[in-house]
Amino acid sequence: MPTKRPATNASQILRLVRRRGVIRPQDLAEHGIPRTALQRLVESGAMERRGRGLYIAAGADLGEKQTVIEASRRVPGGIVCLLSALQFHDFTTQTTHEVWMALPGKAWRPRNPGLPLRFVFLSGPALESGIQEKTIHGVTVRVYSPAKTIADCFKFRNKVGMDVAMEALREGWRARRFKMEELTAAAKACRVWRIIRPYLELLVA
Repeated sequence: MPTKRPATNASQILRLVRRRGVIRPQDLAEHGIPRTALQRLVESGAMERRGRGLYIAAGADLGEKQTVIEASRRVPGGIVCLLSALQFHDFTTQTTHEVWMALPGKAWRPRNPGLPLRFVFLSGPALESGIQEKTIHGVTVRVYSPAKTIADCFKFRNKVGMDVAMEALREGWRARRFKMEELTAAAKACRVWRIIRPYLELLVA
């Protein structure tokens, strides 16, 4: 019976990136793979560098959520929020080239992330409530729920615009993307219930 040939460093890396979608050089350490093997794959055209310290298989299409995936790998403690969360949940006409992420006030964040990121800082219930975890191409993406995202848009209306907050509320309600009790809880966590309530009453009247 022929013996099974051990996997080469290159085949291990390619198998890993197919499973995860995006990898970083430090991901190789747990498999005992030298970083030089990754660089050789880039030079051969089998892998592509996407942002600082982020690599994908050549020609890989991770879909419209690619930048969110890359941001989540780059800032694992971040939570996708505001305009990026609206796009993630598909109920806005707004577009943004940046990935908006929420962090606690003293959290580490990359100085040179290699892709456009924009941070907002939260604490307590405003930070911790409404977090959903989605797995996309093997990468765990933490994103705020539709209800929490709407509440955040009202909380940060000076950053995203009141028109964006209103559109999110209308579209979210029309598409039944949240339950009334979910929005109420999120708005209270963000301390914007008194602001949202009259607009919501007009929608349900």
